[in-house]
Amino acid sequence: MSEDRMAKGRKIRQELIGDKLIGDMAKSVYTDPIMQKFGDYATDAVFGGLWGRPGLDLKTRTLICVISDTSTGRWPELKIHLRMARRQGWTEDELSEALLHLSGYVGLPLVREAMLIARETFTELSDEEKA
Repeated sequence: MSEDRMAKGRKIRQELIGDKLIGDMAKSVYTDPIMQKFGDYATDAVFGGLWGRPGLDLKTRTLICVISDTSTGRWPELKIHLRMARRQGWTEDELSEALLHLSGYVGLPLVREAMLIARETFTELSDEEKA
């Protein structure tokens, strides 16, 4: 792990996730030493290495993650990536349409679950904005 890539990863992660979610995760998920190792690796390899690559903007990368999570049934990750996608400028309508479009390719059960998670996540984001 290089310090440059870690710093780049921290910056990208903060831009994608935001201070609130980073703080919440630091207090719950990453207090455990095993998960701290995971968080460090993800910051370096995924955010610093993968998300920091040239060729695609962060907005496009968030949509790829939403589609991948839906296609593979990764529901906790979908919730995180939907938040990231909204922070990068995707609208609720655009994300809902992208999810609906997947129904012809990955099936209605996966898309139904994704739409339920999207509805829940969008409501949470709206409530947070009001608070």
